Order: sequence, then structure tokens, then C-alpha cells
Amino acid sequence: MRIGIIGAGMAGLSCAQALRHQGHDVIVFDKGRGPGGRMSTRRIDTPLGEAAFDHGAQYLTARDPAFVAQVEHWAQDGHVACWSPAGADAWVGTPAMNAPIRAMASDGDVRWNTAIDTLTHDGEWRMGNERFDAAIVAVPAEQVAPLVAAHDVALADAARSAVSDPCWTVMAAFDGPVPIDRDRLTDLGIIGSAVRNSAKPARTGPEAWVLQASADWSRAHLENAPDAVQRALLAAFAEHIGAGSPAVIATSVHRWRYAKVDALNHGAIWNADIRLGACGDWLLGPRIEAAWLSGQHLAELASRTLSADAEEPR
Repeated sequence: MRIGIIGAGMAGLSCAQALRHQGHDVIVFDKGRGPGGRMSTRRIDTPLGEAAFDHGAQYLTARDPAFVAQVEHWAQDGHVACWSPAGADAWVGTPAMNAPIRAMASDGDVRWNTAIDTLTHDGEWRMGNERFDAAIVAVPAEQVAPLVAAHDVALADAARSAVSDPCWTVMAAFDGPVPIDRDRLTDLGIIGSAVRNSAKPARTGPEAWVLQASADWSRAHLENAPDAVQRALLAAFAEHIGAGSPAVIATSVHRWRYAKVDALNHGAIWNADIRLGACGDWLLGPRIEAAWLSGQHLAELASRTLSADAEEPR
């Protein structure tokens, strides 16, 4: 069967990988320029060289046996490494957080810079100029309903009921080490998480920190100007550092409108009648592991329909 997937994040690529292993022809579309999504890494030129920032997810955990096996495979290929500051079961991508996504995307047909804003169905599914036997939506919950509402009201309603917290993120490079004896801190007032990105395995470049505001603060200041957000978070961080703070030599700001979702615990959703499905962390849990598992679960649900349909004469 020919299957189109919208969204080349962890869930979409996990589903695509599993479906390809079942023998299906899968094409994944993503509006981004390259692999990453909420596992993206941003690089900024500074007077001391290029600084890198994992400005979305800071790490991943592996607890489910299937995902543990996947992470071990990534580790063997050099795509992830353990990162103890976040716990005994925490891993980070190497040399950047998006390394596992890059590896998964390289195994299949992914069309970058391709936004799919509408889905049409006339017995087959159409995405852009391509036609498919089945359609899968693997984007944040807030983006699902507009795509599927005309085809599956229950799926659209489920997506609307999942609410994501926003997150303002400030990336800052310094001209020397920040005098803090830990590489990861949490709950620093308006800062929910502060991570010394340059201390993660396989990183190079100057001292680099990722400051992520708390969900409450981000929500209250969602429409603030980026420079105002930057000043607030850098001031809060400087107050925590105290005397001896090094100079900031480069910054960047990013607003994640859909950062951490209150998941529905559905796993995945598959409408066998019209061959339409959805997967993502919003259906299982606000973790990278949950996104991967959701994609695998949807591939398993879909395979029961698709394998049977593929055997029928056309």
C-alpha cells in the first residue's frame, strides 16, 4: 500500500519506519527545512566560534523494552550517549539532539520544505500532487483538527481536547564558564530549566546555555516581544549565578507554542474505514519515548487493515 505521512518528527518517522518494514511504500512530508522538530538544534556564530543549542527537548529517557532496544541501536551507531545530569536512564543525541531524527529520516523518503495544509479524500488520499491509499497525521494536536475535521469528527474532537503548554526558550553563549557546579538546573523562578548545552557529550564550541521558561510564565507572556523575553530570562539567570558571571557574547530566542502536551493516553488512533490515522506524544505522553511508541502502535493498528486490503484484487 502507498501511505502518506504528514510530520517528520519522532512519531511520524517511527511510524514510517515500521510501515516500511512491513513492505509498504511510505512518503513523509514536513514543512521544516530538515530533521528536528522539538528535537532541533540551533547553531549560532559567536566571536569564540560556533555555539550549538538543543533548544527543544533536552534529553530523552528509555523505559519501554522496545524503545530501550531502539536507543541501544542508536548508541551503537553513535547517534546517542548517556547524560547523567538528567538521570540514569537519560540520553542525548550526539553530536546534537536531532541525531536520531536525522538517522531515521535518512532511511526513507522524506520531503522537506513541503507544507501539507489540506487533506482530500475521494477513495484515495491526496497530499499535494501525490495520491495515497492511506493517510497519517503526525503533527502537534493543535494542527491535527484542521486537517482531519472534514473526514473524521471524532479524531478532530480528540485532537482539540489535547492542550499543550507553551515554552519561551533563550539560548545564550558566554565568553567563559558559568560558575555553577551543575550542568542542569530546574525551577529557578521563572526559569523552568537551565542546561549547559556545551557540557553534553560530543559538543564543541563556547559555553552555551539553554534557558527555558516555566509553562506558567510562558503562557502569561506568550505574545511578548522576543527581546523582552530574553532580558527577563537572562536577568533571572544572572541573579541565580550571582557575582562572577561571564559576559554574554551571542543570543537567540525561540517560542514553542506547543511544547509539552497533556496527553490523552490513547496510544494512537486509526480509522480503518477510510484509512486515516494519527500518532504523536499528545496521544500517549509528553516524552520522546511516547512519540516513538505512538508511531509504532499506529503502524501495528494500520497494518491489520492495510495488509488485508493489499491482498484484495483491485
